[in-house]
Amino acid sequence: MKKLLYILFSFVILAGCEPKIDELSPNRGSADFSRYVSVGNSLVAGYADGALYYSAQKNSFPALLAGQFQMAGGGAFVQPVVNSEFGVEFPGSMPRLKLGYSTSCTGVTSLGPVPDFGPRDQPTPVGYQVNNLGIPGAKSFHLLVKGYALLNPYYGRFATDPNNMVIQEIPPLNPTFFSLWLGNNDVLGYATSGGVGDTITGLKTFGDAMGAVVGSCVGTGTKGVIANIPEITSIPFFNTIPYNGLNLQTQEIVDQVNFAMGLFGLPFTYHLGQNPFLVADPTSPHPLFKVRQMQPGELVLLTVPRDSMQCYGMGIISSLTLTPWPIPNQFVLTQDEITNIETAIAGYNTVIAGLAQTHGLALVDMNTKLKNLKSGILWDGIRMNTSFVTGGAFSLDGVHLTQRGYAVVANYFIESINAEFGSTIPMVDITKYPGVLFP
Repeated sequence: MKKLLYILFSFVILAGCEPKIDELSPNRGSADFSRYVSVGNSLVAGYADGALYYSAQKNSFPALLAGQFQMAGGGAFVQPVVNSEFGVEFPGSMPRLKLGYSTSCTGVTSLGPVPDFGPRDQPTPVGYQVNNLGIPGAKSFHLLVKGYALLNPYYGRFATDPNNMVIQEIPPLNPTFFSLWLGNNDVLGYATSGGVGDTITGLKTFGDAMGAVVGSCVGTGTKGVIANIPEITSIPFFNTIPYNGLNLQTQEIVDQVNFAMGLFGLPFTYHLGQNPFLVADPTSPHPLFKVRQMQPGELVLLTVPRDSMQCYGMGIISSLTLTPWPIPNQFVLTQDEITNIETAIAGYNTVIAGLAQTHGLALVDMNTKLKNLKSGILWDGIRMNTSFVTGGAFSLDGVHLTQRGYAVVANYFIESINAEFGSTIPMVDITKYPGVLFP
């Protein structure tokens, strides 16, 4: 009995003396976070759900970074605050999107993105210098345009001088550390317009512009972090509607469609279930109907008119004219257009990698990170991927991130900063930030 008590007593003593490993306390390493400035476009501003609004902006990834930097000597981080949950209002702008119920032309009520109407902020000047120079809509070379504040109301809100170039805003802030994520829009506008509503920025123009922007940030040895351009065709905007999303549900409909194809002299055959959409093709040899079937790997844009497809035959046969009705070019990315996008991004990322090496910057490989996210990741016990609405990473516009997605991006930046500068900045707890909010 005494022996048993001795063994139990020894176990209690040993358990009480269990060794503890202290976590590394936050330190800055060789970096100085006391005056942090972020530069970029809508992804830097905290844009989400088709708008720039208060809560998303408050949790922009630079704001989350600044919060973590404060544990290692970081200072205040000022943003051009939007005083509305419904976005900024100016001609052509739309309110933020929310997840709500709507009824389609088929009479089916379902859950999806709908406008969230409410009082919106006005694009009036904020009247003070800001640390977050994220400008929705900005391309790389836009930051070198004098008077850009007169062309872009988002920049107009915080420009210290409306005749300034954006890069002139940076030196007066005297940054000790900066982050730069810029260049997505140099190819995104081309992609989201189906390759017909915008152009891809030339590689030399991009390189010159990015060199000038980095030059304005580094000053006399300022350290920083730069991110490359992700494979944008992986985002939900391009991957929610499959190329073969034409679902023929009865043999009677299949027979009618095949009869119409023969009647119009088109060499396409259809079957029960999933079939490729018809799309416009000016190179088609047909004398009247310049159409073809979509091919695997080609992409339908999220902006394609759903009602026109569901109820009136867009993508196959018009219910009004009973003739082939292809999806117009502006709603489709062809293989050639996808190749143009991939080539541009590869060139841009070579430029960005060169700038990182030349100036000793930390480099965030967002291209690889997005590919991993497409396959699915597990972070802080939360599974995320690039699926529209349900994936948790992307907001309801299919292009920009949710607040949780921005928290993950902040952690990607922290990983690269810690690796480059020997700092021990703690990771952001992504569980504190929402994904898509369900009603």
